[in-house]
Order: sequence, then C-alpha cells, then structure tokens
Amino acid sequence: MSARTKPLLSVLNGRKAEKTPIWLMRQAGRYLPEYRALRAEKGGFLDLVYDPDAAAEVTLQPIRRFGFDGAILFSDILIVPHALGQDLTFVAGEGPRLSPPLVDAALAGLEAVPQRLEPVYRTVEKVAAGLPPETSFLGFAGSPWTVATYMVAGQGSRDQAETRRLAYRDPGGFQAIVDAIATMTVDYLSCQIESGVEAVQLFDSWSGSLSPAQFEKWVVAPTAAIVSALKARHPDVPVIGFPKGAGGKLPAYARETGVDAIGLDETVDPLWAAAALPRDLPVQGNLDPLALIAGGEALEIAVGCIISAFEERPHIFNLGHGILPDTPLLHVEQLVKLVRR
Repeated sequence: MSARTKPLLSVLNGRKAEKTPIWLMRQAGRYLPEYRALRAEKGGFLDLVYDPDAAAEVTLQPIRRFGFDGAILFSDILIVPHALGQDLTFVAGEGPRLSPPLVDAALAGLEAVPQRLEPVYRTVEKVAAGLPPETSFLGFAGSPWTVATYMVAGQGSRDQAETRRLAYRDPGGFQAIVDAIATMTVDYLSCQIESGVEAVQLFDSWSGSLSPAQFEKWVVAPTAAIVSALKARHPDVPVIGFPKGAGGKLPAYARETGVDAIGLDETVDPLWAAAALPRDLPVQGNLDPLALIAGGEALEIAVGCIISAFEERPHIFNLGHGILPDTPLLHVEQLVKLVRR
C-alpha cells in the first residue's frame, strides 16, 4: 500500500483521517506474555535487541495481538552510544549502564564501532517483510540531548544534573559529544530507512529538564540538524519529534526543528496544543499511561477528550509516554475499540 492509503503514514503526511490511527510507545514489551516468554528464553535485554529474529518477533507481537496501525522497531536509544564506543550493559532492577562515563573520560578516548548497528538493520528487513500491508513501520533513535545524559553520567538520573553542569562548565566539550551523537544518529536512521522503515521518531525523554536557552541549544538545534540531514537523504520520509516535558516550549520546537509531526506527553493540555501548534501540523498522543491502567470509564473519558480536541487536525492516537508493564491487556483492547469507534 502507498503512504496515501496507509492510515498512519497518511496522517504523518498531513492528511486528516476518518478514523484516528493508533500505536503505542513501548507497545512491544513487558506487558505482553508472549514477550516475557521470549525474553526468558533468550536471556538479557541486549540479547534480544541484537538477535534479528527475536527482535523482529517482538516488534510484530503487538501487531498480531491488537492490529495497531503502526509497528515500532524493538531496540533501545542506547544502541547509538554503544556504537560510538561505550560499553553497554543492563543491570537487573537498575537499568542501563554505559562506561566509561564521559563526565570522567574524554569523547576522544572512545573508538566507534558502527558495526554494532548492523543487527538492527537486519531486524528492520525481517519486520518489513512480515508486516501486514496496511501497517506503517516506524524506526527511532534518541535525540542527542537525552542520549548525552546517559553517556555523560553513565546511567539515567532524575534531574540530569551531571550533564547539565558539564554543558554549562564546558560547552565546547559538550557540543562535541552532541555533534558525535547527531552524526551517528543521521547515519543510523538513514540505514533504518534504507532497510525498510517508513517513518522515524526522535525520542527526547529528558528535554523537560532544560532552561529555555539550554533547550534551544541542546534540543532544538541538534534536532533541526538531524532533520535537515535526513531530509537531504530521504525527503519523503516523515520525522516525528517527541520532546517530553517541553511544555510551553513546544511551539518553538515545532517551528524551528522541521519535524513533520510532534508527539505530546501526558502533561500537555490537548486543547492548548490544538490552539498553540500550527493547524496543519500532525500531532501524536497523548493519553496518560495510568489512565490506560485504570481502564473503564476513566479511560473512556480521557480518550474522548483527546479525540475531540484534535478532531480538526491530523492526529495519531498514542500514549503520553511508554506503556507500563502492569497494563492489563483487556484495557489495551478497550482503548483500540474506543479510538476506532
């Protein structure tokens, strides 16, 4: 099917849909029993990510179960720093660890290993061959600011204090880290596109921790550079930007980055977003993941408010962040029915 006839791609290209398309961030993951079974069989998280057969299976699982309009590649944003030369491990119950952390080490000390990305491209090829013809295929990467916070600190943090201090103390050195991430990300997303994805999303999960001036420097500017470089190579491939926590800075992000669509987190008022963002800009979101866990009437009311707010513009239904592991499957089924009703 063409981009015009695939519901999700059609919306990303600026067309308002008769029925709102839907996919969910982290839709391939721990809330699914079939995922948990495969994870137990394969071992650690990275063992899944770097096994093209397993990663393709995980990507396809939620499509088979729920028939979402979009499939998103099963991978992780920290694949890029791994390819830049940092060691990457996932510690049970604690999350990812990158070493050496760049708060104590120099970027120049890393030796890039771009071949670490090759299994991801094989995964893309396998998924593209197995998707239903009406389902759009999305690739993704982390945006430079968010990826840099992990590279600098060596792990996630609540307020990204170490990275923010480094950005103020040594803006030139931090710019070099951001530039290296951006360069690798352009190549990474371009190869995903060449392997079969039809749109890409940039996740900036920690953009909400920055002041307006720092947001312009470390979120807007590198995102704009990535979008420009991708458009030079793949002018017809839509790019979704998801600057979580951006709040009132969303209109500037929409104007200045060149993204084709913008993802909204659950803290954004849909009515405000509908009025503040360009009328022809597709938006994606923004159900609270906890409303999905609640289900029932609370879910029905929340879905209705979002659909109503965006009924006059191109809109893709999604969560305001990733689906949570304790989400009941019946509530996901209820959500799909409500959106398509």
